[in-house]
Parts: sequence; C-alpha cells; structure tokens
Amino acid sequence: MLHQLTHPHTNAQFRLVYDQTDFDRIFYGRDRKDKLLTIAWNRGATQKATIDNVHYEFPANSVLCLMVNESFHFERPSDIVAWQFNRDFYCIVNHDKEVSCVGFLFYGSGQRMFMAIDEKHQRKLDLLLQVFKDEFEMPDPIQGEMMLALLKRLIIIVTRLAREQYISEQDLSSDKLDIVRKYNLLVENHYRHQHQVKFYADQLNKSPKTLSNLFALYNHKSPLQVIQERVTLEARRLFYYTDKTAKEIAYEIGFEDANHFSKFFKKQTGQSPTDFKKLNPLI
Repeated sequence: MLHQLTHPHTNAQFRLVYDQTDFDRIFYGRDRKDKLLTIAWNRGATQKATIDNVHYEFPANSVLCLMVNESFHFERPSDIVAWQFNRDFYCIVNHDKEVSCVGFLFYGSGQRMFMAIDEKHQRKLDLLLQVFKDEFEMPDPIQGEMMLALLKRLIIIVTRLAREQYISEQDLSSDKLDIVRKYNLLVENHYRHQHQVKFYADQLNKSPKTLSNLFALYNHKSPLQVIQERVTLEARRLFYYTDKTAKEIAYEIGFEDANHFSKFFKKQTGQSPTDFKKLNPLI
C-alpha cells in the first residue's frame, strides 16, 4: 500500500509505504526527481538490505534511515514500513532544533545505524502507524499539518533510540555531539570542492585537533577520514550508476588531476578506477 500526500503549489511530498512487494529506490534513474528522505522499519524477520550496491543485514524489528541520494532495495520489501518526505514537506536542516537529527540520523559520517525496537517503542510505533493510516483516510484542510506533527514525533523517537544505542553520553555530551553533527553537514555540503579539515574547522571556529578529539569519542574516525569516505562514496556511486569516465568523475568531486584521483581512489578502495569499473558494471 502506498499513501501519498502532495501539495500542488509547494511540491511538498509525504509518503507512507507498507505491505508493498515492489518498494525500492533508484536515485540515479527512475526516482531522481523525488528528493525523498526515508525512515524504514523492518517489521519482519532479519533480511538483506542492499544500499548503493553494498549488502547489509537489516535486523528484525529495527529502523534504518536512508538519504535522498541512496539507492536501495530489500530482500522482503513487503515486511517494510517506510515513511518518506522531501524538504518541501519538512526540512530537517532548517528545523534541526526541533528534532536534532541532522548530521546524525541523516548526513552522518558514522557506521550504518540500525535502531533496535524494544516492546515499549514498538507499541509507540504501532500506535503512530495506525494514526498515520487513519489520517490518510480523512483528507481535510489540516491533514498536512497533522502529518507533519506525526512525522516530527516519529523522527524524535528514532533519534532518541539512535542516541541511546550508538552514543555514550558519558564520552560525548550533547553539545559535543552537536559540533560533530555540524561538521558532518558541512562535509555533505562542501565535499565536492573542499577536501581539507582546516576549511571545516575554520567554519566551526574550532581547531583541527579539537575536531579530531571529538571524532575519536564519536566513531573512532578522524575528520579527514570523514571527508575521504564521503568523496569515495560519491565516486563509487558515479561508477555504479553512470557512464561517466574516471576523468569526468574526478573533476565532479574536486580533483583537477585525474592521476591524483586515481591514486586516491586506489588507496581508499584497494582498486584502481579502471579495475573497479570492470568488476562493477553499470547498474
């Protein structure tokens, strides 16, 4: 089942998906026009989730957040409940003070997070899901406002779960995590042209050393690794889903010298761009 709310004048989109046998997303192709963030809840048994051609185990009764530009499909999509929305419906960046998820649930640099749902939170999500369904059956002038309020509640619940399960408050307090989140968002906005930590440190009025110490507490990656992994991820996506040459991709992600990009890519992936493209034909 696919329920969709679309505002004809603002292009705001909100979707609720469940019991759908063909639910997936292909960003570089069919779905590129729909800039949708996704919150996916696996209500069935553990299954495989493939995100940008990388396979993950999606545990039973857990929640996963997915970015606009991520392509994905699930082993058993009918077990997935998904909420999808674009920035015209709710911009998490502009309203980060309300939900505190930017640079963490979305635009994050840490590991892929699967938030486990215990009995208490399952009851909350079950009730919330039912209210979403009920609201789709009662279209009226304030339907959009009701959906927005429910979506905010959902995001807050998932953010709290992620903090409980992936962040040690003892090591990384909320104010320190906020700096990490801001760094992650800056990288997402500037990684195509800015590959040095100093640029981001200056934007945050912090020293590179301070950022390194914070990231050591957060996910044991250095700020430079965050940049390099984001650049590498984009390069891999472009190899997977487009027919662009290595030189074109190098230029698109901020390398003026194709040889420099080739050396960088091989160091990050263990394969040259040529070998990577041969082993990973266009999807």
